[in-house]
This record gives sequence, structure tokens and C-alpha cells, in this order.
Amino acid sequence: MSHRAGRTRWRRFAAILVPGVAASATIAVAMAQGALAASFLISGQKFQVSADTMTARGVSIYGMVDVTRKGKLVPVVVTGTRHASITGLCQSVVVDIPVIGPYTLRVTGGNERPAEASNLFLDATSQTADEVKFRDLDIGIAQGAITKGPINPGDRHSRFFDPDGVGQQAESSTLTNVRWTTVAVTAGTFSIPGLFTRLKPGLHECF
Repeated sequence: MSHRAGRTRWRRFAAILVPGVAASATIAVAMAQGALAASFLISGQKFQVSADTMTARGVSIYGMVDVTRKGKLVPVVVTGTRHASITGLCQSVVVDIPVIGPYTLRVTGGNERPAEASNLFLDATSQTADEVKFRDLDIGIAQGAITKGPINPGDRHSRFFDPDGVGQQAESSTLTNVRWTTVAVTAGTFSIPGLFTRLKPGLHECF
């Protein structure tokens, strides 16, 4: 991802993103299942998420279209897991601050002990990994027939969800050195040991 694609207006960043990061500092973040995804419009800002490893139980992969507040349509691939254990978690976004230039907001955790998430959904525009291992994998299943992994309730009732579209599911998966460029991440619960948030001048993205 280019650095320009990772930038946003400082005023928007200060008003929206900072409070969200501050809220995530709670060791366990609990949300009503589906309530968040069903109600929010994405900003459209892309950000990076990476992990040294992610081991997931109950995996679903399907296509979706997210919508910004201004009505722009953003096609994404959603990866859902019923439970995920993540080591070496990193999230970053680059922002342009008037006069003083680019800064990177970087959030890390799960180094000494893995981060744990339930009903985790990553809405991504791209994903890479050094290695992916699936167990009991089904490719080509209809999205409306996915049962091994979760479907975000907000997505299932969206006009953009195609129950006859091509999906993928697995009983479990293990990803090594995985990198996502995302527009949204939601979870039922997310416990992040050793959470560290830093705003640093320059470009210090996760990858």
C-alpha cells in the first residue's frame, strides 16, 4: 500500500480515530454481537493490520461491499473467525498533520501472550501471508450456506450480501506473517495483553 493511500486529514483523525484507540486500551473490549457492524458506516480510510501468527477456529471468507458515510461503495473480502489467537499484533495508519507533516499511529500487543478475539471480522482490500494452513476446507460453498465460520449479522442483512455467491469455510486455519490492508475490523470480544499505542513522527507502518 502506498503511503499516500494510508493518509487522512488530521482533523478527522483527531476527532474519530483517537477516541477509538483510547477505547481499545481496555484489556477486553466487549460489544453486542452484530450491533456495531449493523449500525456503522465506514470512513473509507485504509489501515494496516499484521500478525506474526493467527490461529483461528471456525473460519469464513466471503465477499461484501462496505459503504462510507458519503455513500461510496468499497468492495472487500471479509474473513470471519469464531475464535482467534494472535501473536505479534500490529495496527497502523499514517496521517498528515498540517505544518508538521506525516505521523504514524501504531498500536501493538500480543507479544508476551497472544491476543484473543471472538467473532472477529476483518474487512480487507488485500491480504498476504507467508503460509496458510486450513483444516476441513470447503471452497466454492454458497455464502448463504456457510456454517463452519460466522457471517457478520450486519452483512447477512445487507443488500450487498449474495447468499448464492461463492464463499469459503474451514474448521480451522493457521496463518504465518499475515498482512491485511483493511477498512474495518469488528469483534465480539478482543483481549490484547501488553497493548501499546504510539503516535510517532514519520512513516512507521506495520509493513
